[in-house]
Amino acid sequence: MEFDRKLLPARLIRRYKRFLADIELSGETITAHCPNTGSMLGCDAPGMPVWLSEHDNPRRKYRHTWELVEAMPGVLVGIHTGRTNGLVREGIESGIIAELNGYGELRPEIAYHNGRFDFLLSGGRRAPCYVEVKNVTAAVEGGVAIFPDARSTRGTRHLHDLIALREDGNRAVMVYCAQRSDVTEIRPADHIDPDYGAAMREAAGAGVELLGYRCEVGTDVIRVAARVPVVLP
Repeated sequence: MEFDRKLLPARLIRRYKRFLADIELSGETITAHCPNTGSMLGCDAPGMPVWLSEHDNPRRKYRHTWELVEAMPGVLVGIHTGRTNGLVREGIESGIIAELNGYGELRPEIAYHNGRFDFLLSGGRRAPCYVEVKNVTAAVEGGVAIFPDARSTRGTRHLHDLIALREDGNRAVMVYCAQRSDVTEIRPADHIDPDYGAAMREAAGAGVELLGYRCEVGTDVIRVAARVPVVLP
């Protein structure tokens, strides 16, 4: 995924009200949209270098959107959760996400019973495959990324929905997309949301596939790069 325009380097002053951030850009303080509803654990400390996209749409309240942060020296993290589905779709269509190869059709935003899933893959020799995608930004020492970074009843419900799909004879997959290159494995954040961690283990036991992928993140392009294991201690 390439950015339409060159991103603007800036520095974070503070993030607040979940969707807003005050940022120092070219010596001035501006307010930018923060497209991430999580806690952004480890990614929103005042003073961190950030990169912004700029928009000309007069109907937008905020001209700038926060896209990247340098969470550690040399480690860029994509914090825009709205881009994650596009990244995973590119990864599927390019064959990088090899586990999801072999289908003839990919459809986004598919309703099923009382739920809605990010993708439906069909047209292959295997059962229809429903795919849900989660954006991972939080990491701890040693390349271990964790999810979620805040309590997520919605995320837990998605796992239960995937279990129901699997019980109906479908293929069900959860893709954890880490928008940072320093990740070597992904684990449930049991200390933050034990219910989600329990649901991950239940889903794995029920045959739901938990796939982890890390991205290469740059100021010009972000792309899915390689699979990393999802570890359930």
